[in-house]
Amino acid sequence: MAQQIVTQLIDDLDGSEASETIVFGLDGKTYEIDLNEKNAAKLRKALESYVDKGRKTGGARGGKRGGSTQTAASSGDTALIRAWAKENGYEVNDRGRVPAEIKEAYAKAKVA
Repeated sequence: MAQQIVTQLIDDLDGSEASETIVFGLDGKTYEIDLNEKNAAKLRKALESYVDKGRKTGGARGGKRGGSTQTAASSGDTALIRAWAKENGYEVNDRGRVPAEIKEAYAKAKVA
């Protein structure tokens, strides 16, 4: 028996059909929001001047590939990073990969 699963995105602002999921970050936290084309354009317009002046950081899109850089997580002490993240208001799973933004924040906090 064949089965077809359909996922429909609903705009988180107005309840209409959404056309995309937008991922953005603020204050060390990452957010996702499903928006239709009109609301997505409004969000991009609202953030445009900040994005133009901001600095890009790591992350999955546009980040460097290949090579290796020494990070706090390279030491393999993810348990320490997870504990630090929870104490500092980050949401982090008890298992699996520690998000890059949390590793970077941990590294910056340890340098400061």
